[in-house]
Amino acid sequence: MSELVIIRNPDPDSRLPYLVRLPLGPDGLILRAGGTWPREKAIYCYPAGPDEWPPDPEVVEQVPVRACVRRGAAIDLVLDRARESRSQIVFTKARGRDAIFWQTARVRKQARPNVTTPTARASGVAALTIVVDSGERYAYRFARQQVETVKRRLTCGDYAVESSGRLQAAVERKSLQDLVASLLNTRLKYQLTELATLPHAAVVVEDRYSQIFKLDHVRPAVVADGIAELQVTFPTVPIVFCESRQLAEEWTYRFLAAAYTAAGHDDQPGAAPAPEPTTAEIRSWARDQGLDVPDRGRLRPHVLEAYHRAHG
Repeated sequence: MSELVIIRNPDPDSRLPYLVRLPLGPDGLILRAGGTWPREKAIYCYPAGPDEWPPDPEVVEQVPVRACVRRGAAIDLVLDRARESRSQIVFTKARGRDAIFWQTARVRKQARPNVTTPTARASGVAALTIVVDSGERYAYRFARQQVETVKRRLTCGDYAVESSGRLQAAVERKSLQDLVASLLNTRLKYQLTELATLPHAAVVVEDRYSQIFKLDHVRPAVVADGIAELQVTFPTVPIVFCESRQLAEEWTYRFLAAAYTAAGHDDQPGAAPAPEPTTAEIRSWARDQGLDVPDRGRLRPHVLEAYHRAHG
């Protein structure tokens, strides 16, 4: 069976970090690519020559291909795996120039939320440590939030925070496809049973609730009824639909930060520490001191250092 091969681009000056080889034609089609799979948005690609493929490549992913067929200005690609198997590579024009985009049907049809998530600390927590389950593939990186991640095996959930050495809260992440599959094979029920033992827990879904009623391989009413029944059985473990991966990541961060704050920071001896100043408070103080600070976004390290030095 032919394979899709993804390697790291050996060219350090390239803005596209991967090379993708499709089993198309006698020598295959090689593209530079900005990612390994279009999960959140279409991936920009650029044609590459056979000479760009190194003799000893650093392979990132190698997946058997069930179908790779060119149909006009697009290539239909079907991989031999249960999830993230269907995608399309489209040859088009962007701003008058030839362009190639790698996309999935979900990315193409799903309207983007068109929002910018805030960078302010959640619940006033200056630095939150989130434990990421070691079995989580393509985990959230929390790159926009002030978070340190630690990978290890979790007893339940995909992301968690601890207090006094014990799990205080956990979030189970689901795509819509995974939610439906785990609901039908009853795995979701067992996951909620485990999550319900924690002080705080939730399931976050990277899609809209309305997409349930567009399913074509299962009766939507069966899925909707199953979710409702689980919510009645496990009222302390909400199932939250967050429209996109970006918003699901943001919701997970803020939920875990709130749960950590609710725990009273039991892992710190003595009295509870004073609440951390908000970004707006520091920004206002910095302007009073004549420091140049942006209206939005993260504050520069020297501004934070000056504030904490002035306030002990």
